[in-house]
Amino acid sequence: MAGTGAGYDLSVTTFSPDGRVFQVEYAGKAVENSGTSLAICCKDGIIFAVEKFLNSKMLVPGTIKRTFPVSRTAGIAVAGLLADSRQLVSRARSEAQQYISSYGEEIPPEVLAERIGLFVHAYTLYWSIRPFGCAILLGCVDKETKVPSLFCIEPQGAVSKYSGTACGKGKQAAKTEIEKLFATAGGDLTCEKALVQVAKIMHKVHDEKDKEFELECSWICASSKYEYSAVPADLLKAAETEAKRMIEAEEQDD
Repeated sequence: MAGTGAGYDLSVTTFSPDGRVFQVEYAGKAVENSGTSLAICCKDGIIFAVEKFLNSKMLVPGTIKRTFPVSRTAGIAVAGLLADSRQLVSRARSEAQQYISSYGEEIPPEVLAERIGLFVHAYTLYWSIRPFGCAILLGCVDKETKVPSLFCIEPQGAVSKYSGTACGKGKQAAKTEIEKLFATAGGDLTCEKALVQVAKIMHKVHDEKDKEFELECSWICASSKYEYSAVPADLLKAAETEAKRMIEAEEQDD
């Protein structure tokens, strides 16, 4: 069956006449069809949040995780195909462990991000394999300086550094809300303060036409002793309750 690429989408090694690689673009569509993922660098660390669609009422809360630890001071939030994402998480863990074995110290965030980006890009070069249908947000906090770093690695292997970003279905709306948050909070935003705002953003960008979702959050900050940790369930529940109240108040004002 002919696709929109008119024959130029049959292989990842084929360019269209206007210089496009359709297989990579289709991988980007897989990311856009998944729940929103975001990450924000704060004054005291970094926070991740993921919108997990509930495909069944029988699902046990906490399953189908979309945030993962890479090392004690690094974590990943994913959007797109979960199985593909887990392969990249495994690769990131291997790279981090190999660096420690070779050099006796934690891998620099920029080096880890570039290595993952090169690995992802390699899967866009050979006809016998397909691109990864996922994007990942890699966040790290320096063990000594406590300075956070955030990178987005996309299906084509592009690596970009951000202070806050999002990917997935609601990425444009989420990015706009993150920009507003930075504009109002400035440099005084801590992870604990950001938790409510992150929950608000995720509930705000959620499309009502989609299935119900579970909010998954993790962070690396002072509250977690600067180690990767899931946000405690009671804090997350309280943050979601406050976020919903804030959204209702805004709607009433309008």
